[in-house]
This record gives sequence, structure tokens and C-alpha cells, in this order.
Amino acid sequence: MGPIPDIISNLSYLRELYVISNRLNGTIISQVALGGLPMLEILGLSTNSLEGVLTSVHLSNLSKLKILRMGYNTELVVNISADLVPPFQLDKLYLPSYKVGPKFPIWLITQKSLTYIDISNARISDVIPISFFSSLSSKLEVLAMSQNKMYGVLPDVSITFVVPPWIELSSNNFSGAIPSFMRKASVLYLNNNNLSQGLVPLLCPQTKMPLIYLDLSNNSFSEKLPDCWVFFNKLLFLHLENNKLWGNLPRSMGALKKLNVLQLRNNNFSGELPSSLVNCTSLIILDLAHNSLNGYIPSAFGILFKSLSILTLQGNNFYGAFPSSLCRLSRLQILDFSNNRISGTIPRCIYNLKGMASKESVLKTISFSFMPKYGMTPSNDNALIIWKGKEHAIEEAYILGHVKTIDLSSNMLQGQIPEEISNLVGLKQINLSRNHLSGAIMKKIGQLTSLESLDLSHNHLSGEIPLSLAKISSLAVLDLSYNNLSGKIPDGTQLQSFTTSSYMENPGLCGAPLPKCHEDERAIIPQNLNKGQPNDNFKVGLYISVVLGFIFGFWGVCGTLVVKTSWRHAFFRFYDNIKDRLMVVANIARVWRRT
Repeated sequence: MGPIPDIISNLSYLRELYVISNRLNGTIISQVALGGLPMLEILGLSTNSLEGVLTSVHLSNLSKLKILRMGYNTELVVNISADLVPPFQLDKLYLPSYKVGPKFPIWLITQKSLTYIDISNARISDVIPISFFSSLSSKLEVLAMSQNKMYGVLPDVSITFVVPPWIELSSNNFSGAIPSFMRKASVLYLNNNNLSQGLVPLLCPQTKMPLIYLDLSNNSFSEKLPDCWVFFNKLLFLHLENNKLWGNLPRSMGALKKLNVLQLRNNNFSGELPSSLVNCTSLIILDLAHNSLNGYIPSAFGILFKSLSILTLQGNNFYGAFPSSLCRLSRLQILDFSNNRISGTIPRCIYNLKGMASKESVLKTISFSFMPKYGMTPSNDNALIIWKGKEHAIEEAYILGHVKTIDLSSNMLQGQIPEEISNLVGLKQINLSRNHLSGAIMKKIGQLTSLESLDLSHNHLSGEIPLSLAKISSLAVLDLSYNNLSGKIPDGTQLQSFTTSSYMENPGLCGAPLPKCHEDERAIIPQNLNKGQPNDNFKVGLYISVVLGFIFGFWGVCGTLVVKTSWRHAFFRFYDNIKDRLMVVANIARVWRRT
């Protein structure tokens, strides 16, 4: 902690000063201290909490400086005069997340030997001079200037590189065409700009290209994709999503046999998938969502794509049956066929999707065959999925490896939901809504203990809600509306925590949060009765008492007369005496009436 002391200037023969990733704070190393280090070749102050301004004076005595690493000190500012000709020729410049702007650092044009340049996220909002590109060394390995606000047209200069460089100009405001020299790169990030031209010169070079990573996503390209992919046999990653590209997918894409990631979502591609696409057997992520593609889903996907983990065909016009061969995709963890015209039934072999039957990540590592020096690593690849009703881009590799979903919503699927889905215990989301599914919800659904979202709405499901559903404590989204479900919603705080919209339009369904079931109402009647209004249990008790009273009273008297002879004779003598007395009384009463 603390600043760098001026006493360091006493080390006049010091060649390398590394204080990277410490907790240094206070003002940047003083002019006095740096002025006393004329032999310094490497100055590394990255990833600290230093502040202040780095000026021309700081660097005026460092004639032997080769490497300058001062990135990730967000409060530091570089203020080097535009007309300064530094006394050194840098080999590597590392200034990411360091305030260099708003003007482009013109002094870089004087550095003719740079092999590594990183001024990304440096708050530069300016045009890059053509002279900067012309001054780039043929030995350049890394050019990183992403996440600034640089704008203008990138010049098409002629540069010959000794090794294919890493070029990263993403997240700026560049427009116009892609310079042809950039096709000589091994890694090319031009995503998140406003580029609109130059696909044909870039993608049809007429000679084999070293490109292994190409990201042109989130631009304004509105061209037909050239059919020249045979020249990119080393390509591992291809990102063209979120443009206005149109036409059929080129047949030559089948030549991309090493391709790991193909992201083409949100364009205007049409027609059927080229049969040659099945040659891309190294695919791990295939995302063709939100286009106008049609035809059958190739059954060969399930046979040849052994490493496929993410398959997204959402929002197209694919039709036909769900290919049962897809059950062979043992690494598949995200399956999204939503908003198509898929028909038939969900195959029972779905339990073979072992990637979803495990709670562990099975996502195969996506790696480069070429890694540039000095710590540059590729941006995390991502998958855009519908998660709990909203689109989310998941970039973190660890999180992506644990996201396991099935989304077959808005199709024409029929038949029952196969009970075998209950074996896919790693699933976090199931969406089968807006189909024509019938039958009951699988009884063993409670086995899906990782499930966070379940949508079975707008089908023809019937029967009761399985009791086991109440045991899924992780369930955060539930929609069973617009079906023919009946019976009582199982008790449990989990299912009662959802609103009525989760269960609406199921005429036979009752219980919280819906109105109470009839049997529940009858069960609480005795607690609300007024006095003098006997309930059913009281009536039953009364009837039993009357019957028992009659039986015991009758046989208590008559049974005794039958058994005891003397009692029987006494009873009948008593009865005869009473009868005689009643006759006398009746005769006297008759005489009185006559008189």
C-alpha cells in the first residue's frame, strides 16, 4: 500500500520495475524517481489504485524503455503532448482501462516497433489517423482498441504481417467497409460497430486464410453471404448475428469442419439448411434463431454432431417431426425449437440426453489452437436463451455449463408428455406451451429437483396436478393455464405462492390460490352452524339413539314377560282389572249423558 517512494531513483541501473497487481495508491511515481532510472526497459504498474497524470516529462529520460504496462489504474490519466517525439521505441504498450482520451494519442505514430498495443476502454472518442495504420509494424501481434467511442471509416492500407495478428476493434462507432488487410488476422473482433460493407473482399480472398475467430455481429451488413468459405478451413468461431444478412446459407459452409461456434441469429436468411452443413462435425454451439429458414430438421445432426451442446432454431419455419436421432446428442444441454411448425410427438428416447440428466456441466471446452502472447484471451462465448420469459445472454462459461433447458413452445406437437422427461434431473427450464399436447402431467415430475421454470400452458392436458410437483422447492416460474386440468391443487407453500394466472382457465381445477373445492366447503360447515340447526352427524346420532331406545325398551318389558311366567300372569290380571274398571267408568258416563 501507499505510493512508490522517490528513493527508488537511487537504483540508477535498474532495468525492470514490476509492481503489478498490488495495492499501491496515491500519486503516480514522481518525475524525479523516473528521471533517475535511465536504464529502465520495463515499467509495470498495472492493476493498482494509482492516480494523477502521466506527462511527457515523466518519460523524457527513459530512452531505453521497451515495455510500458500501466493498465487498470482507472484514476490515472495520460497527457502526452501531441508533438512529442518520445526518446524510446516501445515494443509493447499496455494501457487498458486507463484514461488516454478523449483525443487519439498521436505520439503512437512515432512508435514503429510496436508488436503489442492495448488501449481498450481508454475513453478515446476520436478518428484514428490513417498514418497510425500505415505506421504499424509488420511484426504486430496484438492490436486492441475496443470499448472506446472511436468513429469514422477504417482505412484500407497495405500491411504485410510476419504472423497473423489479433485485431480487436469492437464496441466503437466505426462505419463503412472492412479493410482488406484485416483478413490476414488470426482473430478479428469488429462486433458492435456500424460497419455495412466489405464482406465479399473479406470473405473471398481466393487463398487460404489464417482466420480462426471472426466476429462481425451487431453491425449493419445487409448483403448476401458470399459462398467462399473453403478458404477458411482453420475457422473455429463465426459470429454474424444481429445484422441484415439475407439469402440461403452458402453450401461452402460445409468446409468449416473445425468450426466450434456458428452464431447466425437475427438475420434474414431463408431456404433450407444446406446438406453440407452436416460436415461441420465439431460444432458445439449452433444458433440459427430468428431467421426465415425452413424445411426439415436434419436427422444427421443427432448422428454426426457428437459435441453439440447448444442447438437453437427458435423463430424459423422448420416443419416435420422431431427427429428421434437427436436423442443421441449426449452433450446437449440447451434445446430450443420454439416458434416453428414442428409436429408429431415428443420422442420417448429423450431420456438419452445425458447432458440434461446430469447436474454437472458437460459443455466441452471451447479453445483456440493459436494463443497470442502476453495474456490476451478470447472473450467468453455466449448463448442467448429465453430464461423465465425473457431473453438473456449468458457469457460466463461456468454458468452457461449449468444452464439446461428444453423449449419446444409454439409448435404443433401432439400426444402425451413422455414420462421419461422426469429422468432429466439437471433441467432448469421446461417450456412446452402452445402446442396440442394431451394426457396427464408426468407423475414423477418431482424428480426434477433443479427445475426453476415450468410452462405447460395452452395445451389440452387433463387430470390432476401431480402431488410431487409441490416438492420442487426451486420452482420460481409456473404456468399451467389454459388446459383441462381438474381436482385440487396440491397443498404446499410452493404451489400456493403462485398467482391465479398460473392456473386460470382450467374449469375443473380448485384450491388455493383458486376458489376452494366443494369438499373443503362441506368440511367447514359444522364450525359455522347456528344453534338449533342440527348437522348431518347430529341427525345420524339421533336416529341411532331412537332405534336403540326402542329395542331396549321393548325387549326390556316384553322379554321379561316371556321369560317369567308368574310376571306374565300378574301382568294379564292387572290388564283385565284395568279393562273392567274402564268399562264401568264408560257405562256411568253414558247414563249421565242420558239424564
